[in-house]
Order: sequence, then C-alpha cells, then structure tokens
Amino acid sequence: MALQGETGRVVAGLRESVARLHRELTRYGLVVWTAGNVSARVPGEDLLVIKPSGVSYDELSAEAMVVTDLEGNLVEGDHQPSSDTAAHAYVYQHMPEVGGVVHTHSTYATAWAARGEPIPCVLTMAADEFGGEIPVGPFARIGDDSIGRGIVETLRESRSRAVLMASHGPFTVGRDARDAVKAAVMLEDVARTVHLARQLGPTLTLSDEDVRALHDRYQNVYGQSTSDGRR
Repeated sequence: MALQGETGRVVAGLRESVARLHRELTRYGLVVWTAGNVSARVPGEDLLVIKPSGVSYDELSAEAMVVTDLEGNLVEGDHQPSSDTAAHAYVYQHMPEVGGVVHTHSTYATAWAARGEPIPCVLTMAADEFGGEIPVGPFARIGDDSIGRGIVETLRESRSRAVLMASHGPFTVGRDARDAVKAAVMLEDVARTVHLARQLGPTLTLSDEDVRALHDRYQNVYGQSTSDGRR
C-alpha cells in the first residue's frame, strides 16, 4: 500500500533522510555488515520509517526504507522491517518526545555494554550531550518489545539520550533521527575516550552541580537557534 496525500509526502521525505543518515553510521564506523538501524517517527501519525532487515548499507536507498505502525506491522515497503523494529516502536509509543531512534554496535560503547558498566561522566562532552553518566539497561532478547521496555525504563530515570543495553549494544534517542544519530556519534567518542583515560589511571568525576550547569548551557545556549526556537 502506498501512503497518499500529505502523509505520503512526509513519509517520502523521511525515507530520503533516514536512508541518508544510515550513511553517517558507516562514515563514523559505528556499524559493520548489515548491523544497526536508524528510525524516524512520522509526525502526527502512529507510523515510523526504518531500515529493512539484513540489507547491505550500499543498497539503502530511500526506496528500500520501510514504514511500519507502532506495533511493528509493515505498512509500506518491499522488504521486511529491521529485527529491532519492535524496540523502536515501543520507544515511540511510550516516549512521545522522541522523534528518532538509533541502534549501533559501535566498538567502544558496545564494550562497555558487554561489561554491564555505565560510562562515568568524567568529560564535559558527556555532561553536555548526556547530562551525566550513560546508563546500562537490562539484557533482553531480540524479536519482541523487551528491548524497547528496557530502553524506556532506563532512560526515564536519566537525563541521558543513550543507553547501553547489557551484552548487546547502545541505543540513542533524539528529537528527530538526525539528533539521535548525533547522539550515537558522540556516545562512541565518549566511550572511547573514557576507556583510554582509564588505561592511564584514575579519572576525575565531574560534580553534579557542574554536570547540570554544563548540560543546561549546551542544550539551551550553545549553537544557533532554529526557526522554531530549537538548537
């Protein structure tokens, strides 16, 4: 079924942007083979656009993207949706402020997930982007919404836009898909830098007061305002 009217036009634009954003995952070395996925919520609709399952990144055109409802059922597209669709859909159902979700197996962030260890907030970048330590979510099997439940439960107790799902890998969320991809890129940089710092010796943890001040400034002052007042 092809979506019609304004919804069809919006979905066509999201197909283009989501396909393009998958190339950012390979550009920054956050994925290998066909692993990982980006999705975007369709504004005003109970729909999402996501990568198809098991398709090479070289073949991820706008036409290859698929549309599902928030139960993970295929609505539009020629491929089966990503195996992580149920997790993305659960996040959209229960976190209405989220417009984009990203999952990668980026090396350093996934190494922290394998240890089941939060990434401590010892860098201004971590305070800026994530508002504190990057938490660990529970282990859950792929295939249903169990991962999504773990993501939502963990992030509800944190300012972080990233969660390390134990023995699996990172998920990030954002206002839109681009924002979630940015968080994934920043997460891997923080994970790598903190790992390297710990090889040299003890690290210095930022105070809660400094973390709050840094996060507030970065989220509300840093950068250029958009037409809708966002940064």
